[in-house]
Amino acid sequence: MHNVTRLPERQAEPEKITINLGHVDLGRIDLLVREGFYANRTDFIRTAIRNQLSSEGGSVAQSIERHKLELGLFDITRADLEAFAEAGQTLHLKVVGLARISADVSPELAMATIGSLNVLGSLQAPKAVKAALKDRIT
Repeated sequence: MHNVTRLPERQAEPEKITINLGHVDLGRIDLLVREGFYANRTDFIRTAIRNQLSSEGGSVAQSIERHKLELGLFDITRADLEAFAEAGQTLHLKVVGLARISADVSPELAMATIGSLNVLGSLQAPKAVKAALKDRIT
């Protein structure tokens, strides 16, 4: 990917999610935790999600290829966008993972250089930049 920094996964903070579970399912998880199979509820849920994603790995890989998505963590810096501007190019980024736009990127620079952002996962950007790009983010 031209002028966009791909980060190792360990450099990103995990995203918190909230789920609703039925009482019986929650009780079954608590039983497994109490019996020592898992350290806590979070450990069980993370393990279950990873197992499910592994079992669907082939389908995910095919979808990434079909939709021409980038898998990983990406930092979009002011220097990256200035390089796009100097080259007369527009950034169209499709990410499965995390895309971060640096705090020093102005809404004007973002509007001039970012054509589209399609993020399946999480987009972290200054509020003003997100507001400026709202019609270009999917």
